[in-house]
Amino acid sequence: MSGEVAQPLTTVPEIILKKRKSNEELALRRREQLEQRNFRQNKSKQEFIKKPEDFVKEFRYREVDLVQMKNRLKRKRSAIETTNPQLLLVIRIQGKNDMHPAVRKNLYSLNLRRIFNAVFVRADEAMLEKLQRVEPYVTYGYPNLKNVKELIYKKGYAKINKQRVPLTDNNLIEEALAKYNIICIEDIVHEIASTGKYFKEAASFLWPFTLNKPEVGLKGVKARFQDGGDTGDRGDKINELISKMN
Repeated sequence: MSGEVAQPLTTVPEIILKKRKSNEELALRRREQLEQRNFRQNKSKQEFIKKPEDFVKEFRYREVDLVQMKNRLKRKRSAIETTNPQLLLVIRIQGKNDMHPAVRKNLYSLNLRRIFNAVFVRADEAMLEKLQRVEPYVTYGYPNLKNVKELIYKKGYAKINKQRVPLTDNNLIEEALAKYNIICIEDIVHEIASTGKYFKEAASFLWPFTLNKPEVGLKGVKARFQDGGDTGDRGDKINELISKMN
């Protein structure tokens, strides 16, 4: 036994020890991050699950929305000159959580599927009735030529084969609308602003405008504009709102 040579102890280089410790700390951090992420996801799922009373509340809100729509249709409208219909810009300013499907159908028929979408329409009797149906969710008024032109040039897109196409090439306009004597973007501006003979074709060619959320100008109130709220007819004052959203 005394003749055996003592074997040296096995040592691990310090750099490997440091690296091993760093990897362990990194693994612990990743595990903590994963646990926190799973916790947040589970919490959001729990919050998303609706209780029975939530469904009842939504149903009641939507039924109230339907009743209010029917009451609005009974309200007397001011007479308009149908021989020379004026141009309206309609802007959607409210969501759809408490909206009845019948109201949503009218809103979608105006191509106002998203909040802050806007479209040009003619102010005839049929259109005013439709606007009454969706009044708590939109505001509208008579845009001036300056705002019509700026909207089309700045935020205008064409609807071609159900695709949103930038209005950067007059050849696209001519190809789609030449049979209506509309061959350039300036012709579209003129036809829209004047509610001309081919207004419907020009307006249908345009994709709904996507406006910016205004920093000021909207209070988030469904009351009519004349009563101190946001919705309904603004008349010429729609131009102030357009300037804030364009």
